[in-house]
Amino acid sequence: MRKAFTHGLPLFLYAAAIFTVSSVPQAPPLPSVEGADKALHFAAYAGLGVLFARAYRARWPGLSGWGLGNLSLLSAALYGLLDEIHQAFVPGRSADPADWLADSLGAAAGVLVYLLATRRRGAGSARGRLDRSRDPV
Repeated sequence: MRKAFTHGLPLFLYAAAIFTVSSVPQAPPLPSVEGADKALHFAAYAGLGVLFARAYRARWPGLSGWGLGNLSLLSAALYGLLDEIHQAFVPGRSADPADWLADSLGAAAGVLVYLLATRRRGAGSARGRLDRSRDPV
């Protein structure tokens, strides 16, 4: 129960924050830098990818690194897709496939960083196993 609270709650709150921001009818003004919107999507979903991986690792500690990475990426990418669909119904917002691509790439980067940060040192690391005793994030 404690792991569900310490690992699941941050994921839930982060996802709720993304949903809340995407529910605002007028997107906040962004810097006039080319690609700033996509960079923000990338960064936000990198965090979501890390939190999915962390929560899934706590829930299924025996899952391989490959399985954990795929499940986390699929979950974050699906959440990004649903968020883009949601934005199509918010006045002043629109669904943008390029935003979903940035979400998915950010999630992949976050999951990869998480997997690399939790890899076991030594011979076991080549098999993609995770060190269940460490949780750097």
